Amino acid sequence: MKRVFICLLVVLSAAASALAAGEDDFYKLGPDSLPQDRVPKGRLIGPTTLPSEVFPGTSHTYWVYVPQQYDPSRPAALMVFNDGQAMIDPGGDLRIPNVLDNLIWRREIPVIIAVFINPGRTPRQPEATPGNWGDKTTNRGIEYNTLDDKYARVIVNELMPVITKQYNISADPEMHAIAGSSSGAIAAFTVAWERSDQFRKVISTVGSFVNIHGGYVYPEKILAGEKKPIRIFLQDGVNDNRALRGDNYDPNRDWHYQNVRLMEALKRKGYDVNYTWGIGLHGQKQGGAIYPEMMRWLWRDYPRSYDPHDVTERAFRGAATRSAQEAN
Repeated sequence: MKRVFICLLVVLSAAASALAAGEDDFYKLGPDSLPQDRVPKGRLIGPTTLPSEVFPGTSHTYWVYVPQQYDPSRPAALMVFNDGQAMIDPGGDLRIPNVLDNLIWRREIPVIIAVFINPGRTPRQPEATPGNWGDKTTNRGIEYNTLDDKYARVIVNELMPVITKQYNISADPEMHAIAGSSSGAIAAFTVAWERSDQFRKVISTVGSFVNIHGGYVYPEKILAGEKKPIRIFLQDGVNDNRALRGDNYDPNRDWHYQNVRLMEALKRKGYDVNYTWGIGLHGQKQGGAIYPEMMRWLWRDYPRSYDPHDVTERAFRGAATRSAQEAN
């Protein structure tokens, strides 16, 4: 009996230690999110400032990722990442440039020009940082969470003309994607919802589809509206801001519940949707751990040859020739 009791204490102690470690601590970055030998490294150009007429008095800082495989004579795909400073952080939870390097090299996604854009701010407001995404210090809360077309106009009418002037971007909206986390995720979905003529692929991690500025109504909007040509991957955790305040519970402020509602509405309407629910909190740990897989799913059918005699498509995607790179 004493031995059984000791064993039980050991088990309970281990379980308590695991819980104390935190629900997010078990999500780790894999090799596709880390620099790898032999893999051509893309260039990160910026920061560059984009003045905004949609939100007068503000501007957006952005960086452009250009893979070594980019050839200006061939149209590239486009992917926009909200909260750009967090997405490019080399020590952060996402490290998107590494993901792009590795997956482009193995031809698991197309050659992509990626834009990492920060929320807008006035000259008196500080720039968002990986440690402070700017909810209380920038225009982020209004831009990202409001259900109108203003932020879509920033991306489509202000950002894209600059990018398409500098780079050969495919005009096919199926080759345009947008992604974000938290409020940046609902902003990404809103861009695709408002402008599916330009963006048809979305990645949402811990999306804030809640009543910050009315985002909890999306399931009803989806079911009531015409189906749009949007493909979306949703990630969230069952411990993501559950809106429990003692005996008070507000479902419209429950992050996970609203992500589930959104998924169910998308499925019911026949959207191309994938999703995964982890155990995590309102953070980037699980999203970062599975980002390569989300990217592979999102771009799974990009145009490529399946001819067994096409040895180019069966090889790693090397860097473009020096003359092609210098043409840009």
